Amino acid sequence: MKTAHQIKQVDSEKKQHSVTIGVCATCDPRVDEESRVRTRNIIEIIANHLQTNVKTPTSEPVKVVWTSSLIESETDADLVARQFKSEGVNIVVCTPDTWAFPQLTLISLMAHFPKDTPLNITCGNSAPKPGVVFAHAVNGAFAQQGRLTHLNIGNWDDFGLNPVINPATLQNLVDWAFAAITFVGLKGRRIVCFGHDSMGMETALTHVNATRQTFGIEVTRLDMKLLSDKLQKGDYNKDELKALRSWLTKHLKSVDVSQPNGSENLDKSLALYLIIRDLLTDLNAVGGAFMNQLEWGSDRRGIPQPICDMAESLFNSTFDHNGSKPIIPFGTEADMQGTLTMLFKTWLTGGNPPLFMDFRKVWEPFELVAVAKKLGIRINGDELWALKGIVDGDNSGSASLNWAGMPGDSMESILKKISMPAAELYYFPGGGNSVNFVSPGGIEGIASRLTYSHLNGMFSLIWDEAQTVDLPDKLAEMVANSSNVTWPHSWIVPKYATMTEYKQFAPANHFHMTWGLKPAVLQYWMDLANVISVAPWQARPGFVEGYDRPQPLMYLINGGENETKRLRAKGI
Repeated sequence: MKTAHQIKQVDSEKKQHSVTIGVCATCDPRVDEESRVRTRNIIEIIANHLQTNVKTPTSEPVKVVWTSSLIESETDADLVARQFKSEGVNIVVCTPDTWAFPQLTLISLMAHFPKDTPLNITCGNSAPKPGVVFAHAVNGAFAQQGRLTHLNIGNWDDFGLNPVINPATLQNLVDWAFAAITFVGLKGRRIVCFGHDSMGMETALTHVNATRQTFGIEVTRLDMKLLSDKLQKGDYNKDELKALRSWLTKHLKSVDVSQPNGSENLDKSLALYLIIRDLLTDLNAVGGAFMNQLEWGSDRRGIPQPICDMAESLFNSTFDHNGSKPIIPFGTEADMQGTLTMLFKTWLTGGNPPLFMDFRKVWEPFELVAVAKKLGIRINGDELWALKGIVDGDNSGSASLNWAGMPGDSMESILKKISMPAAELYYFPGGGNSVNFVSPGGIEGIASRLTYSHLNGMFSLIWDEAQTVDLPDKLAEMVANSSNVTWPHSWIVPKYATMTEYKQFAPANHFHMTWGLKPAVLQYWMDLANVISVAPWQARPGFVEGYDRPQPLMYLINGGENETKRLRAKGI
C-alpha cells in the first residue's frame, strides 16, 4: 500500500511568499536560435526589473521567477505550468517577441491556473519577429472567452540580443504588478473589527460574506470587552508603555494632561495601542478598526473610557516609538469599509500612509473668497482654494501622523508639528487626548471611498485625484475653528470634481486619501478585483493618456466596463 507524505511543520524563520510572479514567453517553433536567445534575454531583463521595483507594504518580499523554457506547443505549456506551480506562481507575465500560436501556447498554459489569476502580456512593437501580432491574437482570444487580460504594448529595440526596453513600457508593467500583488497578496489575510457598526453608520458595515467573496479577506470580530478587560488587568508591557509615553512627550509639540485624570487617561489610551497591536500580531492581521463611539468613549449609561486617537494614528503611520514599521491600516468608529479602502491603497503604493477623514464641510470657492475678504486677506485670484474650494477633512482619530509633513519628511520633523490636546468632553466624556495637526499643501494622491450595493452585490469605489492646499493663516484658523479645532485638518481639493458634484456623490461621511497612488494602478486593481469604478466628474475625460490604463478588450466587446463587471460578478 502506498503511504502519503506527512507535511512537515513550516519553518517560521524561513521567508514565506504569498505573492510569486512568473515571467515567461511564447515562441514561434520555426524561428532561428538567435531569436530564441533574444526572447530568453527579454524574459530575464523584465523579471529582474520586476524583482527590483515591486514590493509589499510588509516585510514580506515579492518572489519573481522566470523560465528559459519557451512555450511553443501544448507540451511546453504543460512543462512551464509545472515549473510555475512548483514555485507557487500566482501572477503570470508573458513577454512574447515572436509570433506564436495562441491555443498551443499561452491559452494552454493559463488552463492550468485559476481563471482569476492576473495575466499581463507585455511586448514590444517590433516588426522583424512580430510578437505584437501574437499579443493581439491571444488577447482577443482571451477576451472572447471572458478571461480578463491586461495588454501592455510598449517599445523595445527591433534588433540585438539584449534589446533596450523603453522605460515607459517597464513602468506600465510595474504599475500593473502593484495591482496584481494587492489583489493576490491580500487573499486569505484578515482584518479585525473591535466592536460593531458604531453610531449606526450603515455605510461602515462589515459586509463579511461580500468581503470574503470579492477580496478573499476574512474579518475577525472581537468585542471591545476584551480590550477593557486587558486594560483593567494591566495586560501589556508596562516598561514599553513608559517608553512610548516618553517618546511622545519628547518629540511632540505639546501633550495636554490638564483634565481630571488626564495623565492616567493618557496612559490608558497609549496602553490600548500596545494591546491592540499585540492582538493584531497574534492574529496575523493586516488591518483593523476600533469602534469608540458610542459605547467605548461616549455612552454615559456605561463608564466612558478614554479615546485612543493616538493609537489609531500610530497604526496608520510608518513609525512608532520603536522606529520604522509597516503600516497597519486602521479605521476609527469601526469603519470597516474605510479600513478596506485604506488597506487596498496602502498595498497599491507599496506602503504609503493613508489619511482617514470626515467628509466635513465643503467650502465652495465663493464662501472662502468672501471670508478671506472679510478677514482682510489679499487674494491673487490664482489660488487653488479660491478657484475650486476645499473639503475640510478632519476626524478624531485614525489620521496618519505622516500627514503632518510632506512625503519623505523625517519622523522628528513630523512629530514637532503634532500636538495632543485634551479631548472635547462634549463628544468624549471618558476623556483622553486627540491628535492635532494641519497637513501641508502640495501633497498629491487619490481621495476615495469604497461602498457596497445590496442590489448588485458588488463593491464600488468613488474616487478622484486630489491634493492638499495651504490656506492663509487667518483663514486656516477660521476654518479649523468652525468645525473641531483640536482634530487633524487637511484641506482637500479634488482635481476634476466640482464641489457640487463632490458633496452630492459622497458615499459616506468618511473618505480617505493616499499619496503617490496613480490612477492606472488603481484602475488595474479595480479590474482584477471586479470593483466598479465611479468617477462621474463631468470635467474628467474617459481616458487620460499617460495616467489611465487602457481598458481591457474584454470590456469593449461586452458593452462597457460596468456591464462586463456585472457579468463577471454573476459568474458568466
